[in-house]
Amino acid sequence: MGRFLLQAFPAVARELKGWRQLAVACPDPRLRQMALASIGGKTFHCQGGSVFSAWTGAHRRELVQAIVALQTISDYLDNLCDRAGVQDEAGFRRLHQAFLDALRPEVPPGDYYDRYPYRDDGGYLERLVRTCQRALAALPAYPPVMEEAGRLAALYCNLQVYKHIDWSLREKCLTGWLNPLLAGFPERLYWWELAAATGSTLGIFALFALAARGGFGATDVHRITGAYFPWIGGLHILLDYFIDQQEDRQGGDLNFVSYYRDGEQAAGRLGLFLSRSLELSAGLPDPYFHRTVVQGLLAMYLSDPKVAAQGLGETGRLLLQGGDRGARGLFRLCACLRRAGVV
Repeated sequence: MGRFLLQAFPAVARELKGWRQLAVACPDPRLRQMALASIGGKTFHCQGGSVFSAWTGAHRRELVQAIVALQTISDYLDNLCDRAGVQDEAGFRRLHQAFLDALRPEVPPGDYYDRYPYRDDGGYLERLVRTCQRALAALPAYPPVMEEAGRLAALYCNLQVYKHIDWSLREKCLTGWLNPLLAGFPERLYWWELAAATGSTLGIFALFALAARGGFGATDVHRITGAYFPWIGGLHILLDYFIDQQEDRQGGDLNFVSYYRDGEQAAGRLGLFLSRSLELSAGLPDPYFHRTVVQGLLAMYLSDPKVAAQGLGETGRLLLQGGDRGARGLFRLCACLRRAGVV
């Protein structure tokens, strides 16, 4: 936690300061607005992702650069798909090619705006892609994890495309894509739970961190992927939707937690994702670190004032109990950080 707060947080701030300066220079006013909003309103995404830099000593700088660049691409494209008044599937898919290309250092960036009505960003998106590529290429063992990172990224991009198209098509496209994938999981999952799991970047960042550490085998790669997808990543995004229920109802936005029958079922399923996440984290390289990631997710989301404002405190309390003393300690820390304005 010391490395996270005293090294990762300042490093993220430095990276975002540079990206903010480039965003200000975007010639197109709509793209400039979306870029600045993604940095200003979603800084905590980069802060949370940077926790993986606390898992490694060497190559921490490159790891933070890769995480911040990819997460900034994610948040920027989310705004372009959700907040710019565009609902074009082909345009969204082309934009998200930037996310996929960022994970492949040998691929030259393309024209990601060629199906989008706004185009002139002054090279902002291409610069993000190239920065992520260079940082990943500098990690000592990125090639062995690149295929799995790309698989998770493809799932992520499909979700972002389908969840932002016209309302009348969203659910049909999502279920048509996800229902065949559900057969590959031994535990019963609902389609919206698998959708949530595809929406997390944590599994990708965990693979980045593994590449920065080096000295691993193929079994470690598959264990990391199996723990983070669908369980830890699913917990991550379900918690995000859990605290945003009222906000999404008012805004008419898609919320996967709303598909549960009632609050009791939602709490039970969140508890299942938590227990499976903790169980699988025990079998990962440096299990204490990954257990702390899971506990940190509970602490970060459940310390948000939106939990109490929506009367969700009892569910939050039960989940924190399931995360044991570590989760409760991190919860108190996050509450202090929120009061101090750090997160």
